[in-house]
Parts: sequence; C-alpha cells; structure tokens
Amino acid sequence: MSNDWTERPEGGGRVALWLIGTIARCGGRSVARALLYPITLYFLIVRGPERRASRAYLTRVLERPARLVDIARHIHTFAATILDRAFMLSGQMQRFDVRVEGLEALHAQLDRGRGALVFGSHLGSFDVLRVLACERPDLKVRVVLDKAHNPAVTQLLDALNPGIASTVIDAGQDGPSIVLAIKQATEEGALVALLVDRARPGAPALPAPLLGADAPFPTAPWLIAAVLKVPVVLAFGLYRGGRRYDLAFEVFSEGLSMERNDRSRQLGELVRGYARRLQHHARRAPYNWFNFYDFWHADDKDFQAHRPAASDLRDAAGAAGADGPAVARRSA
Repeated sequence: MSNDWTERPEGGGRVALWLIGTIARCGGRSVARALLYPITLYFLIVRGPERRASRAYLTRVLERPARLVDIARHIHTFAATILDRAFMLSGQMQRFDVRVEGLEALHAQLDRGRGALVFGSHLGSFDVLRVLACERPDLKVRVVLDKAHNPAVTQLLDALNPGIASTVIDAGQDGPSIVLAIKQATEEGALVALLVDRARPGAPALPAPLLGADAPFPTAPWLIAAVLKVPVVLAFGLYRGGRRYDLAFEVFSEGLSMERNDRSRQLGELVRGYARRLQHHARRAPYNWFNFYDFWHADDKDFQAHRPAASDLRDAAGAAGADGPAVARRSA
C-alpha cells in the first residue's frame, strides 16, 4: 500500500460512520463508546499498514519496542476522538471537560483587531477548538479543510452542523483562491485554522528532526503566514481519557516577515521550531498521534519532498494578490 497519506482508504466507510453517528445521537456518548472496543479490534486485526505505522511511531515516542496493547490503546484513542468529534460539531461542548492553557495570549493577539492563523496537527483533536465559541461567542473560526479527503467523515459532520460546514475554506481549490480566502477571513478578525504537519509527496517541504529522525513538513503554511503578516498561534488539543481534553495555545509569532534573499534559511528555522513543539506535545500525550502512515517515509524510497526553489519563494509573495502559484494547494 502506498505511503502517500492521501491514498489511504477511509477507515470504516460510509455505512460504519453513519451507524456510529446514529447510535451516538440516539443512544448517547456512553452507548457509543462501548462500540469503540470492537472498532479497535477490527483495525488491529484487519488494517495491517495502520498497525505497522502505529508500532513504528510508538517505538520512537515511547523509546522502547511497542507492544500490541500499546497499539490497541493508540487505535482506541483515535476512535474516541472521532466519536467525540460528532458531539463537538453538533454543539455539545458542555459534555467535555476542556482545560485551556495560553488563552490569555491568544486573546491578546485578537484584541489588536486582526485575525490569526492557528496551526494544528494530527496530534489529538483539532475540533476541541470549538470550545472558544463558549469563551468568546463573537469569535469567528474558519477551518482550511480538503473536503475531497475522507468524504464519508465530511458528509457525516456536515449533516451534524451545516453552519460550521459553511465556514470551511476548501483546500481543494487552487492556491491563490485559498490564500485570498484566508486573507479575507483574517482581515475580518477570524481565526483561520490549518493542519500543517503532513507533507504531500512532490509538494514543497523541508526536513526537520522529529523523534530521532528527519521528517518532511510542508512549507506552504509558513509562506502564507509570511505573505499575510498575521500572528501564528500553535494549538494542541490533547485527549486525556474519559471526557477530558487539554487545549494548549502557544503564540509562535506575532507576525512573520521574511527577507527575500534569506527566505530559505528562515523557512528552515520555522519548520524546525514547529517540529520541536510537535515533538514536545507528542511526548506529553504519545497515544494522540493520528498519522497512521510512514510519517518519516523511512520505508518509501520513492518519496521525494520537494525543497522550495528560489522561484517558489519569490512567487509565493504574489499569492495574496492571486497571481502566484498554488503554494497553498491542499496544505491542510
């Protein structure tokens, strides 16, 4: 099976996701959570590539050989956050105990009258960001999301909350359209959330040390941030079991600025700085890692992360004016 995460089959399929969503709505969270055990067993037995990817990652982060029980716990944690996503997106945040760190720093950025980019990852639950609507009802949150990827999950969650679905910025658009949509949202004072940990083969990316080896990270989000010159805030929503989540915000930059003749070096520093924070939080909550593929591409000899060329860096500056290349294509 390909190590390109975009080609991985969708876990469970439409029928399974519809079934668990229906049970969650009709029977409640406790009944639905009982289904997580057979779901975990199914993935543990049937989905060999995901099982192997879990073992490889856990061996890195736990710094010991991963056992079968570790892999089962890893898969169960993922399934639990997918279930909770249905409740979060249907407006039932009161079900959860969300403990927030760094909220004051985030509010300080927003109180300056401009929006911000919120960079997340497939570590924990990004949907726990919705708790901000309870803390600050006037705050707009826009999510950059590839609607074509995982269509069954997208359809289920669109049905749960069409209002949220309408605020999504589709990452399947061409690059300039994505950048323009992000620019407009931040000018309106919104938080624009992107997942920035996954590199697509052939797309601009740079390597950074993560858990003992270099992994490729996309550069497009950092180029967008530099073009728009808006604050960058990192967000990590870590699942702690039961109904508890820890949501941590970290102000990464109050406004990136890159010198034209030094962009390559600066991009490398930004990517490595982000990788350090991702590693920190992965060690805090090791079973929250939801990249079930060869993230380091250690077994994929055909994978080549395209380093940004000088022309890529020059042209990226024009993306906000809709005359640059697709630097942001499917960056989330």
